[in-house]
Amino acid sequence: MGIAVRTLLTCLALWLVGAATVVAVEKISLIKIDGAIGPATASYISRSIDEARAQDAQCLIIQLNTPGGLLDSTQTIVQSFLGSTVPVVVYVAPTGATATSAGCFITIAASVAAMAPATTLVRRTGHTGR
Repeated sequence: MGIAVRTLLTCLALWLVGAATVVAVEKISLIKIDGAIGPATASYISRSIDEARAQDAQCLIIQLNTPGGLLDSTQTIVQSFLGSTVPVVVYVAPTGATATSAGCFITIAASVAAMAPATTLVRRTGHTGR
């Protein structure tokens, strides 16, 4: 058998093996928020939702650990979630993390909310009116 024929058969065999192992790969976007919620956080989340949509991601996962933050920024984030065509998953993590005050509202506004073991979700209100 000539070298050309062997090379051709080897290439064909490799192509068949490659074609048989093609698997659909789903894209997931992930960001981490670790700290207070403010205007920069709201902007970061909004940009991340836009990027996830542009990349045709199946969802955006936000790993969250926050003591809370500003009401205006929280409202902006919730509106971003509600207007998103990409499902948003908020995952309170790592172990020991908290989603307090603003973090609680952000978590419950997500398409899916999940928590790592030994994490805390706490709603706090610091005032009785507007």
